[in-house]
Parts: sequence; structure tokens; C-alpha cells
Amino acid sequence: MDSMPAFVLKRPTSVAEAAALLASDPQARLVAGGTDLVPNMRRGIARPSMLIDLGDVAGLDAVTLAPEGTWIGARVRLAQLAADASFGAAWPAITQAAGSIAGPGHRGVATVGGNLCLDTRCVFYNQSEWWRAANNYCLKLGGDTCHVAPQGARCHAAFSGDLAPALLVHDAEVELVASRGTRRIALADMYRDDGAAHLTIARDEILTRVLIPASAHARSSGYRKARARAAMDFPLAGVACAVTLADDGALRTLRVALTGTNSHPLVLSGTETLLGRPVDDAMLASLGKLVQKQVSPMRTTVTQSNYRRQVAAVLAQRLLRSLAQPASVAAA
Repeated sequence: MDSMPAFVLKRPTSVAEAAALLASDPQARLVAGGTDLVPNMRRGIARPSMLIDLGDVAGLDAVTLAPEGTWIGARVRLAQLAADASFGAAWPAITQAAGSIAGPGHRGVATVGGNLCLDTRCVFYNQSEWWRAANNYCLKLGGDTCHVAPQGARCHAAFSGDLAPALLVHDAEVELVASRGTRRIALADMYRDDGAAHLTIARDEILTRVLIPASAHARSSGYRKARARAAMDFPLAGVACAVTLADDGALRTLRVALTGTNSHPLVLSGTETLLGRPVDDAMLASLGKLVQKQVSPMRTTVTQSNYRRQVAAVLAQRLLRSLAQPASVAAA
């Protein structure tokens, strides 16, 4: 990696001040943990003229309960979510996802907001400046060709954040703040299937909080991922499930979301066709087919695309079976 490029560092103490700074400079970037942005800066991928450090902004590092649900501040550290036993009892998928991200040192500084806004990744993009220049760059940055799909006209870099699917299966929403006002949108609406521009939020908006609606309580949930190494790696495929079961073990509700396979975190469609059925081999086979049809892994990692497609399906099947197991045991 190269040395850091020159930039101006600002340390606002309020969201309003941070929003004003962000609006003042089109090349400004927010930084909290910096575990994704700083390596990209050293690779020459990101060259912000101004970094706005959110470390001194009050109110972004708390988990709070409210009538509408549970709010998670964007600057809450991943290590805090992973270690919070009471939070984990209510939202297992979220704590499991947080605890699976990178290594302990990263989780100690990385934040919820940073992981949700993680840049998309590709083996042709996450390289040094000289490597990318030697390969004529790529469609995502500096070039005119996607080396993953040279005949196409879009970037296929994959979104690899782990928290997004775990929050999506709980119908999470996000609060976005800009100098011109505040809005709240579904987390699913914050993404689009475009590897070069996967976030829909405006350049001058700050993700300040995440809401898990009160209506999402009482769901059993979990998160599983596959990666090349047991630690430190981004997911080749990651799956979150949230379910409720009838007394006889049949599916009453089911939400499935995936990461690492598409340019956005994918909420699986068609799961309503599985409701009312027992979690048996036939139903799990149907779930696997839904996953394989909807994920679209490309050659963005060193691992074969079809392997990631099959792994995503198997992860979903195994996770749902494990979530349904308590009901099966009780029925026996």
C-alpha cells in the first residue's frame, strides 16, 4: 500500500456541524472506524480532500429502547454488539453477524454505520494503484471495462457487509440526516444492485441511527457465513434468517437475506410460498432453489461463482433447519 494522500481533518461535535461540513465539500468523506476507508485511501481508491471524523459527535454510540423499537447508533462499535448478551438474546442474527466481521482488533473500532455503508468489493478493484493501472483500471474506478463481465456495461463488485442481512430480516429502517433535513427509510431502500454506486443515500446525508421496529420482536434468528479463511475475511456468501413457527413446527413467517453474492444485500423473494409447511427436507430443497435462482455471484473473488451460489443455498438450508430444531425437539 502507498502512503496516505493529503487531506484536511475536521472533528465536529454535533450531527448538524458534521452535516454542514459534508455539504460544504463535494470531496469530503465521513470516517468513524476507518477500517474500510483508510485501506482504500492507501490504495489510491479513495482520495477525499476532507475527512470528517465522527468520533466526537455525541449521541451516535448508544443502543436505546423507544416505543417504536430499538435504536442503534451508527457509531456503535461492532465489538459492543457482539458482546452484549441481552441484545444477543433478543437479536441473535445481529450479534452473530457483528461477531463474525473481520478480527477482534477491527471490531473494536469498526462501526455499525460503516459496515452498512461498506464499499463494494472485487478482486480487480481492491488492489494497489500500480496494479490497477497495469490492468487499465476497471469500470468501477478509472476504466471503461468490467473485467468480471467485459461484454457488459455495469459493475459487478459485490456488497460484503455482514450486518445488513441480519438487520434486513428484522425490517430495519435507517435515519439519514443532511443540512436540509432528516428522513427515515427502510434499510432495503438504501441499496441498489449496482456495484459502482450501490448506495441510494445522497452524498451529503449522514446515516445516524438504525431502527429495529418493535413489530420485529419474537422472531427466532441467526446468521451464517462462508469465507476463505476462518477469520478476517469478507463473506463469500452470508445468510440471515428470521422465523416464527407454529406450535406444530410449521413455518408461520420467514425472512431470508443474503450478502456477498450480489452488488447489494439481497432480501429473498418468494418465501411466502414456504409458509405453513414443516421444516423438512422437501421444504429446505425449495428454499435452496429460491436462493440459487436469485443470487448472482460473479468472478469478484478468488472463489468460483457457482461454488458461492451453492454455498449460499446450503447455508440458508442449514440455518433454517437449526432455527426450527427447538420446535422439532419439543414436538418429539
